[in-house]
Amino acid sequence: MFAVALPMAAHHGNAAYDEGTKVTVKGVAVEWIFENPHTILKFDVKDDSGKVTHWVAETGNATSLARQGINKDTVKPGDAVTVTMIPAKNGQAVARIHQLIIPSGESIGSDRP
Repeated sequence: MFAVALPMAAHHGNAAYDEGTKVTVKGVAVEWIFENPHTILKFDVKDDSGKVTHWVAETGNATSLARQGINKDTVKPGDAVTVTMIPAKNGQAVARIHQLIIPSGESIGSDRP
C-alpha cells in the first residue's frame, strides 16, 4: 500500500514549482488538453528578439473546470492567451497556471470570480 501511496503524494505535491514566483506572459495556444487529472495548455511565447519558447502548463482537472462552464473548446489552437503562472524551479518551460485569460476576456484559474 505504501508503494501506491507514495507516487500519488508526489503527483499532488508542488515541490517542482517555485511557489514564490509568478510570471505573466502573452502567447499563442498550441494545444488545450482537456482531461483529468490535469488540464494542460501548450502555448508558444515569442520574446523581443523573436525567440519562441514552447511552454507546457497545467491547471485544474477537467471535471472541476466543466462545472465552471469551461470545456474542450474554451481554448483553441491559435488563440491569443495571457498566462500568469508559477514556473518550475528547474528553469524548464513548465508551469502551473495561476490565471489564464482567453480572447473573450474570460479568466480561468485561481483568480476566476
